Amino acid sequence: MSAALPYVLVLYYSRHGATAEMARHIANGVEQSGLEARLRTVPPVAAETSSSLPQVPAEGAVYCTEEDLKHCAALVLGSPTRFGNMAAPLKYFIDGTSNLWLAGSLCNKPGAVFTSTASLHGGQEATLLSMQLPLLHHGMLLVGLPYTEAALTETQGGGTPYGASHHAGAQGNRNLDKHETGLCVALGKRVGSITRQLAAGASSGQ
Repeated sequence: MSAALPYVLVLYYSRHGATAEMARHIANGVEQSGLEARLRTVPPVAAETSSSLPQVPAEGAVYCTEEDLKHCAALVLGSPTRFGNMAAPLKYFIDGTSNLWLAGSLCNKPGAVFTSTASLHGGQEATLLSMQLPLLHHGMLLVGLPYTEAALTETQGGGTPYGASHHAGAQGNRNLDKHETGLCVALGKRVGSITRQLAAGASSGQ
């Protein structure tokens, strides 16, 4: 696809698959809004940083490049929770985006976040807020979930106004329920809709 065509980058790290499933639902929502969703992941990190990995992972989304990030029309960032923070592989990738920060490549683009946790009160909101901080430093426009989404008040699992979330359970085997899935789709649709509105305003000179 040409970088000139708009797409929403859904960038995530997933250890056991729950965050990857959320990413797919968010991508579905983006595409329902009429934009392309580009699913990308990041490689794991290890104490031995000289270890090399194949250019393309054996399964799942391909690894994100700086070009993927530079040319996106919007970004949705996802990670499992690690002690109330994003996972190290995603943080490592974001820490390497200073060139884009210096160039203002992400400035004024919509940005949103999502997470999955093993326990219901295991730091979902803290993780979402931690992922929003670098988006703010990049000058992005944060997009959350409004309470017009009924699932926010009906959910018995994940779901926050700061972004989509999922309670995976202690063994990581709790599937996304209908509210969590619905909020993932809603977040993708909202990011896509806002991205289209901003693009329309820019093209009309508003």
